[in-house]
Amino acid sequence: MGRRTKTLTYQLATVLAVGLVAGAASAQCAPDTVTVRGDFGQARFAVDVADDPAERGQGLMHVEQMPTMTGMLFVYEAPQTASFWMRNTLIPLDMIFASADGTVQTVHAKAIPLDETPILGGDDIQYVLEINGGLAARLGIAPGAVLQHPSIGPNAALPCRS
Repeated sequence: MGRRTKTLTYQLATVLAVGLVAGAASAQCAPDTVTVRGDFGQARFAVDVADDPAERGQGLMHVEQMPTMTGMLFVYEAPQTASFWMRNTLIPLDMIFASADGTVQTVHAKAIPLDETPILGGDDIQYVLEINGGLAARLGIAPGAVLQHPSIGPNAALPCRS
């Protein structure tokens, strides 16, 4: 990682950390941000959204590194049985599986890079947030936490404010 990349990563992490404190009072939704709220408090992630079959199929394959507090949100048209694998995925990931209202059902920690063993997230899953491996445990993200994103819609456990 070059010096410029390290500096930009540090700046992004600093901005997001400040956003954790400021964001606690204001829970606005943005298409490039997922907020996770639970017993641990609140965390915000800058995300890319994969909401069609091609984007979901590509996922985070071939990504060599990902800044802290970033990730990918997989959005499905309807709740379903969710199963992921790590084919061509080069970094360890935590997979946070959520129901139609955004409630976290399962957290799979530290998925192993390049492993093709299916990772079952459960039934009735409509959203999957992938973040850097080990980060969910460090932050305290666990089943029962809720995701907030415009894709979750009007019946969200943590609705977007207008």
